[in-house]
Amino acid sequence: MASSAYIKLVPKSKKKTLTIDDVKELFHYYKDITSKTGQQLSWQYEESSFPYMIKENPEGAGKWFYLKGIEDRYKMILVGIGSQPSENGEDEETLSYIQITLHDQSTHGDKGKANEYCKFIAKKLEAELQLFTGKVMYFYKR
Repeated sequence: MASSAYIKLVPKSKKKTLTIDDVKELFHYYKDITSKTGQQLSWQYEESSFPYMIKENPEGAGKWFYLKGIEDRYKMILVGIGSQPSENGEDEETLSYIQITLHDQSTHGDKGKANEYCKFIAKKLEAELQLFTGKVMYFYKR
């Protein structure tokens, strides 16, 4: 059964809205910084830290994409965006969220990587993260 984690932007986050290209850019940034770490260690860490290719279907254009595993231990992680009204009743602000979904084909390796990516993105955006287990982590100043 598929399960999802949510990275929710809050009024104190760095951004209020996101596009699918913004999310792809975060993954490219992650891949870039981990490859630099690997260069410093003389180890090809990029392949271990991001064992996926970013793929987008025409029907998901602008709404979602998926990470397709390039190794046997990794299959697929779905990534989508959406928006919801702010939970703060005072203003009518709409805030974006990122949904990370583990497909039925996803492996334990996918779940570990998805948790790692969720924490990285939530920290980068100073957002609220609801993990696959339902637990919530706060990466913004409260």
